Amino acid sequence: MGVCSTLSCDSPDAILSTHPATDEPGSRNVILLRKPPDARIGRFLDDQRSLPFSYPEVGTSREGAPPGYPLNQLRGRLGVGPEAFARAVEALRGWKMYESGWTKLCWPDAPIREGTVVGVLGSHFGLWSLNACRIVYVIEEEASLLRRYGFAFGTLPAHVERGEERFTVEWDRADDSVFHEVFALAHPLAIVGPPFVRLVQRRFAAASLRAMAAAVNA
Repeated sequence: MGVCSTLSCDSPDAILSTHPATDEPGSRNVILLRKPPDARIGRFLDDQRSLPFSYPEVGTSREGAPPGYPLNQLRGRLGVGPEAFARAVEALRGWKMYESGWTKLCWPDAPIREGTVVGVLGSHFGLWSLNACRIVYVIEEEASLLRRYGFAFGTLPAHVERGEERFTVEWDRADDSVFHEVFALAHPLAIVGPPFVRLVQRRFAAASLRAMAAAVNA
C-alpha cells in the first residue's frame, strides 16, 4: 500500500488527477512526471496531517479484514534468536522495509508512534508517486513463547487506496525463529486500476521482506 501515486493538482508536472469528481479537502491528487523536491513533499505532508482517515474501519487490521477488502499478505523468516529479533525491531523502527530501490519513506526519522504522518514516494514505469498515511496503532507484545513488535498505518485522503497496512516482526521462542510479515487490506481507486495496484502491492511486499532480511543480516 503506500506505493502508487499522489500530489497537489497545482503542480506543473501533474498528468492525472486520481479524484477528478470531488472537492473533498486533500483529495485532489496526481501522478507526476518528475520526482517532487523535498520542500514540496513537506508541504504535501503538512496539508494531510490534520485530515481524517479515508476509510471507516480504522484499526481493523488488528484482527484481520472486514468482508469485501482485498488482502495482500507475505511472511518470511529473517533469522534466529534474540539478537536477530532486536535487529529486526530496529530495522522496523528505521523504516528499512522501504529501502527497496524504488520506494522511499518520507521521512526515515519519523517516530513509530500512533498519529505519526508519513509519505511514501515511489517510482513506477517512469512516473513518480506520493501517498500519505498515518500510524493507527503500535504493537508491543510479549508472551511466554512469543515476542512481537510492529505497527499499522492507514490511508489519508491523498492516497490511491483506502485501507490499512501492518508491518510486524516476531520471535517465536519455541523454535527460535524470527519472522517479518506485511499484511495489507485496501480498496484501490478505480481510476488507477485494481490489477495494477495489486501487482505493485505484491512487488512491494516481496521487496520489503528482502530489505528487512538485508538489514537484519548485515
